[in-house]
Amino acid sequence: MKKVITYGTYDLFHRGHYNLLKRAKALGDYLIVGVTTDNFDLERGKMNTCNNVMERIEAVKATGLADQIVIEEYRGQKIDDIQKYGVDIFAIGSDWEGYFDYLKEFCEVVYLPRTQGISSTQLRQERQTVQLGLIGTGSIANRFVSEADNVNSVQITVAYNPNSVENRFFCEEHGIVLAAQSLDELYKECNAVYIASPHYTHYEYVKSALLTGKHVLCETPFVFSKSQAEELYQIAEDMNVVLMVALKTAFTPAFGHLFSLLKSRVIGDIVEVNASVTTLTDESSEKLDSKLFGGSMSENACFPLLPIFKFLGMDFRNVNFYSKMKNDVDMYTKAVFRYDHAVASFQVGLGVKTEGSMTIAGTKGYVYVPAPWWKTDYFEVRYEDQNQNKKYFYPFVGEGLRYEIKDFVASVLSNGSRFSKISKNENIKMAEVQEQYLKGVNLFQL
Repeated sequence: MKKVITYGTYDLFHRGHYNLLKRAKALGDYLIVGVTTDNFDLERGKMNTCNNVMERIEAVKATGLADQIVIEEYRGQKIDDIQKYGVDIFAIGSDWEGYFDYLKEFCEVVYLPRTQGISSTQLRQERQTVQLGLIGTGSIANRFVSEADNVNSVQITVAYNPNSVENRFFCEEHGIVLAAQSLDELYKECNAVYIASPHYTHYEYVKSALLTGKHVLCETPFVFSKSQAEELYQIAEDMNVVLMVALKTAFTPAFGHLFSLLKSRVIGDIVEVNASVTTLTDESSEKLDSKLFGGSMSENACFPLLPIFKFLGMDFRNVNFYSKMKNDVDMYTKAVFRYDHAVASFQVGLGVKTEGSMTIAGTKGYVYVPAPWWKTDYFEVRYEDQNQNKKYFYPFVGEGLRYEIKDFVASVLSNGSRFSKISKNENIKMAEVQEQYLKGVNLFQL
């Protein structure tokens, strides 16, 4: 029996995919089809897939052409599969001509003609596009523009900054067609808005955008009071638009898989979560201006609050804050949460430096996530018996913003039906914790 193997993503399965599989099938008696996993696609920088791996597998299976379907999960797997399954012919589309010649050492390599006039890329380009406007043109907005270039179905069409000179320079630098002179002008040119303005302006900008019917992706921290957060989510619901907070850690592959592992109780019952996010900051920075909601809690607390709420829930009994203050802002804060069956703590700082790692302690073992844990591509599950320890590696490409952009775009194009990696209630609870701190509740100054 002559075995043939081919590989592909098979996103938005179309006639060209079918024809290629049919040609591969005709080369032998038994066809093995490799379908790439979502993680492998992400590792290769493919942020534009529209169908998840199970949908893509089902599409291949429905053709009736595949005698066997395998999952492609890592680089170098093609050689392993060829040897494992005793493959005689490796077949792939002619657009890869010459690229896979290294496989000739293991089997025959055949480049198949592709169907002209149709491709997944073309189909994705023909899909509806999110026309995105930017409010704010600071450092995070600069990174956002370059990251958005890696995501399909989004186009940045306009930007706004009250400082018109800075706005014009930003748009010229990034090739954005329109530097809006007002919010009204910006809203006319987009159907969604990314808000990257200073923290203290988020509430007014988000509210304004939502009331004009725009989908909103807002940078962290979201807002600083529970009532404001609840109000904004209610407006979004009333206007039937998407409101998402750009807490990038929540959207990264490593954090998503860590969440799934812990929920499956790989370390038993979680009894403690501890995380740190600290940087040394110029004291003249706006990040340390008390009039502009400056300080380490305002700047960084949302990051450690994410794993605490994800892994332990939001029903804590109380929280105490311990802060080192200077010029009426916290240069360093430690927060301690008491739950019924667990504790949690975090350290944030703009004038104090600590190890930026995270540990999660359980009754069977613990998880260690090295610094900087909030943008990790790697973590370890450790046990008393070190032979059981396991390391996990996941892609973290570029600045990591492309993951949140991809999810935001997908949510907008699916009319909000896509599951959000961080919930409305979690964002509201984060705002409530920030409000409690700003009001000095259970705050002890060092």
